[in-house]
Amino acid sequence: MRRFMLASMALLITGCILLYPKVEADVPGPYNAEQTFEQAEDAVFYLRSLRTDGTVAAVGTGVVMDAKGKAATAYHVVENAATMEAVFEDGRTVKGVKLLSYDKLTDAALIELPASGAGSSAGYAYLPVRTDALRPGVDVFAIGYPLKNTVIITEGIVNNPSAEINGRDRILTSAEIVSGMSGGPLIDEKGQLAGIISGSLRTMDNIHLVIDMEDVLSLQTSGKK
Repeated sequence: MRRFMLASMALLITGCILLYPKVEADVPGPYNAEQTFEQAEDAVFYLRSLRTDGTVAAVGTGVVMDAKGKAATAYHVVENAATMEAVFEDGRTVKGVKLLSYDKLTDAALIELPASGAGSSAGYAYLPVRTDALRPGVDVFAIGYPLKNTVIITEGIVNNPSAEINGRDRILTSAEIVSGMSGGPLIDEKGQLAGIISGSLRTMDNIHLVIDMEDVLSLQTSGKK
């Protein structure tokens, strides 16, 4: 009788396991270039840095990081700005962009777009930040504005996730970067913000420099200027 009860319990437990299989959370991606652009285009903008007289000091790219309008760019794009404005892919211009904090050594800068320019009650479209460490060989995409009305996307891999260049760590990528893309996003295959475009490496053809997101996020707590 006891053996029968034990056998029955074992069958019942087994049945429960079969009835309630393990459910895993959905994982986005991997996205191709077209899908990545569709996911990111509303969160990336052309960034104009203006002098006090209204003339252009520098242009580049920025990317929104949350619905309230917090965004990131490269510091060298906004270094000499008296005022800034963001122009989105749909033609919408947002003025009154503010510089929150920056680190000249890492070239990282946090900026803020005014809430009134969000365009909807839901706020700004934005890219989620990658939390996993990058690895060599990971597929990535770069988006930026070489011209005000021309946004482009390029594709490559992470050549090295942490290379020391001129005393600062940099992500190295083969995703093509041209003038005007500085401050734009490097996006991983899951549509996550993996870094901020900084520039190119003159000593290596087709290898470009990207700011690690840890350097960007550290500005939220350090308030460094």
